[in-house]
Amino acid sequence: MKVTNQNMQQIAAIFSGIALLVMTFAAFFAQGYVHSSLVMDGNPATTYENIHSSQSLFRFEILGWLIIVITDVIVAWGFYMFLKPFHPGYALLAGWLRLLYAAILAMAVSHLVIASRMIQEPVSGMSQQVMGSITAFEAIWSFGLIIFGLHLIAVGFIATKTKVIPKVLSILLILAGFSYSLIHFLYGFIPEVNRFTGLLELILMAPMFIGELGFGIWLLVKGRKLTTQSR
Repeated sequence: MKVTNQNMQQIAAIFSGIALLVMTFAAFFAQGYVHSSLVMDGNPATTYENIHSSQSLFRFEILGWLIIVITDVIVAWGFYMFLKPFHPGYALLAGWLRLLYAAILAMAVSHLVIASRMIQEPVSGMSQQVMGSITAFEAIWSFGLIIFGLHLIAVGFIATKTKVIPKVLSILLILAGFSYSLIHFLYGFIPEVNRFTGLLELILMAPMFIGELGFGIWLLVKGRKLTTQSR
């Protein structure tokens, strides 16, 4: 069967939607469950003991992050193919921003791999080194989320120019992107206001979470049925 532009757009919608759902579950496990339970901010000794006693779980966290990196690459391709008919230039920009974010995240995850290897060869003072690798992971990932936010803003902007993507999703995507970029810029470059940033993150958590996930669900339910007449 010949693959047309419309077919490819529908295929991209399906792959993107599935990848976003897989990514969401992987993130809940890797960050929401494992990382938050094992890593104690400002407490290298406890963090080291937690990881040392749960090495398999920590390795599963790393696997979760690797799944996220892979699905990010799929989403970068899928969003580009789906959004290209609406605005080729911005679709390409959004795709490259997502790929850049995936590369930064992969670089961050490499520090978790280093920490995992350190745990297997315990020596004196290792807890500080392990904590240093975990801190590097968090800092690099946080910087990457600034880029991720710019990606969502680009996707949301394209969405506002279409007749088929609901306006509420377009607005949520832009708000989510702005929230990610602002919050992680503050975390990375203005640490003096971390308490305020943390409160702001709690306030903006809902649009940050709903924006992209809502778009992913829409892609699976409606986007895969898109026709050339409905653009």
